[in-house]
Amino acid sequence: MKQFLLWLFAALFLVSCARVGSPVGGDKDTIPPKMIGSNIDTTRINVPRDIKKLRIDFDEYVTLKDISKNLIVSPPIKYTKIIPSSTGNKYLQIEWKDSLLANTTYNFNFGNSVVDLNESNALPYFNFAFSTGEKIDDLYISGTITDALGDNKNSEGKEKNLVIGLYQVKDTMNYRQKPYYITKADPDGYFELNYLTPGKYRIIGFDDENNNSIYDTGKESIAFQKEEINLENSISGLKLKTFPSQKMVKYKEMSVSTGGVLMTFEGNPEKVVVKTVGDKPADYKVTHKAKSDSVRIWFDAAKENIGATVSENLKFSYDTGSKQDTMSIFYKKPAKEDMTIANPFSNKLAPETDFRFSSNYIINKIQPENWKLEADSITQDFTARISELDSTQVIVKSNFVSGKKYKLTVPKNTVISFYNKSSESVRFDFEAAKPEEFGSFTANLINPPSQKFWLQLLNEKNEPIYQQYTNQPVVKFINLKPGTYRLRMLVDNNDNGYWDSSDFTNDILPEDAYLFKKAGDKEVMSKINVRPMWEINENWDITKEEQSVN
Repeated sequence: MKQFLLWLFAALFLVSCARVGSPVGGDKDTIPPKMIGSNIDTTRINVPRDIKKLRIDFDEYVTLKDISKNLIVSPPIKYTKIIPSSTGNKYLQIEWKDSLLANTTYNFNFGNSVVDLNESNALPYFNFAFSTGEKIDDLYISGTITDALGDNKNSEGKEKNLVIGLYQVKDTMNYRQKPYYITKADPDGYFELNYLTPGKYRIIGFDDENNNSIYDTGKESIAFQKEEINLENSISGLKLKTFPSQKMVKYKEMSVSTGGVLMTFEGNPEKVVVKTVGDKPADYKVTHKAKSDSVRIWFDAAKENIGATVSENLKFSYDTGSKQDTMSIFYKKPAKEDMTIANPFSNKLAPETDFRFSSNYIINKIQPENWKLEADSITQDFTARISELDSTQVIVKSNFVSGKKYKLTVPKNTVISFYNKSSESVRFDFEAAKPEEFGSFTANLINPPSQKFWLQLLNEKNEPIYQQYTNQPVVKFINLKPGTYRLRMLVDNNDNGYWDSSDFTNDILPEDAYLFKKAGDKEVMSKINVRPMWEINENWDITKEEQSVN
């Protein structure tokens, strides 16, 4: 009898400790949890300011999924504890220490984080609002937010985390604090800011990469309007577009590089003037492309006996126009600094294009009269020049015949850097491709901008593969490699030869940008499928809202 009672007690103990779960068999549970009550009465008004927790009860066991990413409280509250964490409860509870503001409506937006314990059915877009005053504010702003350049990923290659915030308009605006109201956009870009108090606000949207609910200047893409919102009635259909944010120009570092020193900056300086400070190097050259974050300082370390045995402290001054300073680097000559030339592009030359090769050094002089270009063992006429846009590249022009194979021999000491550094002998083998291996695309632009613009064909990574800078209404791309492309236009509104993005710090809006999208297409940008020997034509009305992004 005693043994039977022991077995019965053990069985009951195991049953009582077992985790609550679904019965075996039957239809799968697809019903989300249901709220059945809270520690705040049903009117949710005149809530005491000294309350320190919110408890919400449900009809089944729930857990919180990605709560740190999903939960947004407006106005912000520094909460100290959230229940449940990973285990289930039939309630959730949030605790905080600070007193609440008077006559204020608070909204706890849980997104899709509240899920049932067994099947993870989400309670979609769950909100809980209450007021410390006599009424719950009921104004709202709804709309969509999308990326103006068609980028679905952030700088780290992750899905964007788009949030929208409202700041109360004051004499001094502090955007390093969390917005007074904030919400997240859903995967389709739709957003709602609910339970808003009438007043004047500034609205911004941004890609909150680090989940701190604060816009990080120069690091995260941003959408903003210069005009404030005077919120007296609810607003729907607001459209926001995020653009890359301009970084403030700031010196970053110097490092030893092939042929000298590399100086890098944050931001994109228009012009950088660099000078040596001290006796070394005496003979040097500086190269910098406008709007580039890299400055190369070239010198012959061996000739000037710099850092041959021990590191030497070299100093350089820089002037970006807005900032001047002097920086130093301990330079030790690399063991190997040979000048090399190579073909990093392609061994198959598209029709009506020139052959190119590049060097790891800037090129000061070439001797093409000593080179030899052959096809079928027959010497071919050609000309060669150093690229005006990139002095590390050489352009070779000839009457290349499609289908023929070529070899270009560049002997030793015929490609020379500015301090007599020269390359070894190299032979380039390449083939002139046939036109029938390529396709073409023509864009017929309706109502194009009056300013010049870049029309770009983008690959799957949203990188421009082909582009033209023009102001013509008909733009034709020929000799395109077969593949899938998307079409984008960037407008040079200020006619400076560069496309300028947004500058939130100085309240400067970005230049215009447009994405090609056919009516009814669900994609952000319509696909353009280029096939060999195909000629594709598309009409694009820039003024249509479905296609315009700015």
